Amino acid sequence: MCIGFPGIIISIDEDNYAIIDISGTRREVCLDIVDEPVVVGDYVISHAGYAIHKIDVESAKEKLAALQELIDNEIY
Repeated sequence: MCIGFPGIIISIDEDNYAIIDISGTRREVCLDIVDEPVVVGDYVISHAGYAIHKIDVESAKEKLAALQELIDNEIY
């Protein structure tokens, strides 16, 4: 099973790569296969170095809260 995490886009460069922030951790992801256009401030689900799906803010925050709960309770 693969898990993709939501991150907020911090910046996008001219080569279609973005820096995203996932709960304080920053990663570079490629935007070539994301399912719809994105801009700085949007949330995306990322996996294996690619942004694969744009997600609304409310859903992203719910998923990040669930991730934090898993971490806080050491369920991993």
